[in-house]
Amino acid sequence: MVRTASAAGSRTGKVVHGTGRRIRRATAAEGAGESGLAKLIELHALNAFGDMLITVALASTIFFSVPTGEARGRVALYLLVTMAPFALLAPVIGPLLDRLPHGRRAAMAMSMLARAVLAWTMAGVVTGGGLALYPEALGVLVASKAYGVVRSVVVPRLLPSRLSLVKANSRVTLAGLLATMVAAGVGGLLHLIGPGWPLRGAFLVFVAGTLMAFHLPHTVDSAKGEQRAVLHAEEHPPGHHGVLHGRNAPAAAPAEGAAAAQRPRASLRTVGPSVILALRAMAAMRWLVGFLVMFLAFLLREEPIGGLQPTLALGLVALAAGTGNAIGSALGSWLRPRGPEMTVTAMLLLAGCATAAAALWYGTVTVVTVAATAGTAASLGKLSLDALIQRDVPESVRTSAFARSETLLQMSWVAGGAVGILLPLNGALGLSVAAAVLGAVLLWTLRSLLRVGVRHRRAAPRVA
Repeated sequence: MVRTASAAGSRTGKVVHGTGRRIRRATAAEGAGESGLAKLIELHALNAFGDMLITVALASTIFFSVPTGEARGRVALYLLVTMAPFALLAPVIGPLLDRLPHGRRAAMAMSMLARAVLAWTMAGVVTGGGLALYPEALGVLVASKAYGVVRSVVVPRLLPSRLSLVKANSRVTLAGLLATMVAAGVGGLLHLIGPGWPLRGAFLVFVAGTLMAFHLPHTVDSAKGEQRAVLHAEEHPPGHHGVLHGRNAPAAAPAEGAAAAQRPRASLRTVGPSVILALRAMAAMRWLVGFLVMFLAFLLREEPIGGLQPTLALGLVALAAGTGNAIGSALGSWLRPRGPEMTVTAMLLLAGCATAAAALWYGTVTVVTVAATAGTAASLGKLSLDALIQRDVPESVRTSAFARSETLLQMSWVAGGAVGILLPLNGALGLSVAAAVLGAVLLWTLRSLLRVGVRHRRAAPRVA
């Protein structure tokens, strides 16, 4: 028996070691290992793993452990106590992180450490599900979103020469999705031991993430030449090839003469109409994702589709959404980064059509389809938005633009979730409201697309 156990342990160790080496080779491919992007991919996987463990613990306490009516009240209270303050804090996150350009590794580490401490604290109060849990959940949410903003602005700093920003973000996103799927199973097993054990597991994960954040390359903290960007559109002047002039641009020195007056100044005050077009479309798709998460969670628990058990129906929809996210990330890595304006508009159209179809023919197939479509559209649309920021925003202000766009998208998710929790639990009605919102934004986006046009060229970073 001892020899058998020893042999089984040895084989298991070899499998784990071999899997680890293959994962390392995949994350370090095409120069990602040399640039440091592979370390960010691994850090993001830890982040997604820990966040999912916390989600499992909160969902089991707030949602699954009580009847539907009480669960809806608890989630509404959760939104009120956590999302309402977050709605006030989120607009501050981007500008605040703009002031820490030399401390991005420290900011990511602190977001991990804060969640580690909060997860350990929540483990002691999660069983009762009382009010003491909600301020701590708010802290976890803010720390998680702060990490997301910093991660978005760090990727361009670690971009290998052989990878586009679209493919780099696709790798990071896929790593997070895979870690989330594994964490869901691990969290479920830990929950069988006790309600607080997923949170204790999250504590260990975030402690490891805190240490790993400081192993990112020092270029992450480099902010040479960076400035702040304001997210509003302004048409590019004819023949303009550099940075747009800004209202607060410094005046040229007298010695530079008339030639200096004609030279573009490194003070971007707009990100351009193409970025605004994509940001508006992506905000609508993030709104849809937040809406579907909250609305379908309660609707399927009260009225499961196709006669399925509520847990099975929710699991089916969650699997469809996760698969859609993975498909979108894979398509982003496979497709050539051309015409991102058209891509993000097409994704908005696809999501709108799927939502309208689900509203007209509400059923198992259409609900699963809209969940998968929303995941694919949001994932591929975000990659297209990143490509546009890479293409149209000069390097001197690109990190600032990433921070502000990420904050806006997170706020859109919160708004969609709030609508989902407030609407009556009627499938056709809720999905009709969602389809109407997407339809209005689609018309606005198509109008902007006709004005902006599509630039058919490879996305390449603009340097101020």
